[in-house]
Amino acid sequence: MKKGLLRGAAAAIAFAIGALGLAVAPAAQADAAGFGDCAAGRFCAWTNTTATGPRLQTRTDTPWLGSYDNRIRSFTNRTDMIACLYSGRNYVVESGPTGSWSAVRPHASGTGYSGAGHLDKSSLKFVRTARECVLPAFPFWYDEAGTRAAGFGDLNGDRRSDVLVRDETGALWFVSGTGDAWLAGTSGWNGMDAITRHGDHSGDGREDLIARERSTGKLWLYPGTGDGDFLPRRVIGSTGWNTMSLITAVGDLTGDRRGDLIARETATGKLWLYPGTASGGLGVRRLIGGSGWGAMNLLSGPGDLNRDGRPDLLAREAATGKLWLYPGGTSALAPRRLIGSGWNPMSSVIANGDVTGDGLLDIASVTTGGTLLIHPGRGDGTLSPGYVVDPNWWGLKGAF
Repeated sequence: MKKGLLRGAAAAIAFAIGALGLAVAPAAQADAAGFGDCAAGRFCAWTNTTATGPRLQTRTDTPWLGSYDNRIRSFTNRTDMIACLYSGRNYVVESGPTGSWSAVRPHASGTGYSGAGHLDKSSLKFVRTARECVLPAFPFWYDEAGTRAAGFGDLNGDRRSDVLVRDETGALWFVSGTGDAWLAGTSGWNGMDAITRHGDHSGDGREDLIARERSTGKLWLYPGTGDGDFLPRRVIGSTGWNTMSLITAVGDLTGDRRGDLIARETATGKLWLYPGTASGGLGVRRLIGGSGWGAMNLLSGPGDLNRDGRPDLLAREAATGKLWLYPGGTSALAPRRLIGSGWNPMSSVIANGDVTGDGLLDIASVTTGGTLLIHPGRGDGTLSPGYVVDPNWWGLKGAF
């Protein structure tokens, strides 16, 4: 179910609400004997580097630090939240070179920070993820309405490409092509070490999600509802999947109008095709790559990038950062073509259809530094140079 519907203006709304907070100075607490004297579930701060004497001790958002304003020299965070410290009152990062903010993760008992690095802090807020100190938990995404349905990438049926992102707590966010977002999975997604999607696997015409559970090696299918959410999951691979890597949904490579899956056998470097079945499961695998695949560290199913009527495969070569296109055949891959270089800085490659609205399939990527780029497709299997869309895709644990 949709939980917490938010829009691109969420950051501005949160800012406005924060600005209304009353500037009430927190009362000083009794003498402390150092970091270890801070109670579990509290954030404690002192005006000296020895963490002794009167202290601030709180577990609630504090729009003004009162007598501790611009005087904090040591602190410890004993809560289970991230503590955000701001240079301005009311959770504001002041403009100019003096504006700053810090995300303080929980400390172990008896540990903390001391020094002059936070003397400029005036307010304190508690959040789930570091992003939420200054941004929504999810990034902003926008897609021009496509001229035709790509057959994949659109989880809510509005002819716009959508994305799924996992935040650092393991929550899975659906972000639509119009910037709307909601939680598609509230917890547990950090337990998945492979997440992939490309069209319909269950046979109901709606895009689904496939994920591997790290602890068990099970492969799960999450049937899509057609409006950006998912039905209860079911197992489609009970054993053996921990021996596989680069698990990737690619579309219908076998020509039977069912979504297929590709995976590399880690020990041998062999590439296997797992045909989709009428029941939404996987059939007997077929070998489609006998050597060389151990050199790749990323696979992605971009759809029919060269417009020959068959889905293709993208692969990144780890040693060189080169991006290769493997045109799709009938249950096979044709000889590869080099279509890009310098792709090693990309932590995620998102293949979700026509993002630019020109009727050609595109690719999005996220750098290790958290910048989103769009690489427009040319319709011949190649990509135009990528351009920066948004530098605020940091603090996430994958985009799909």
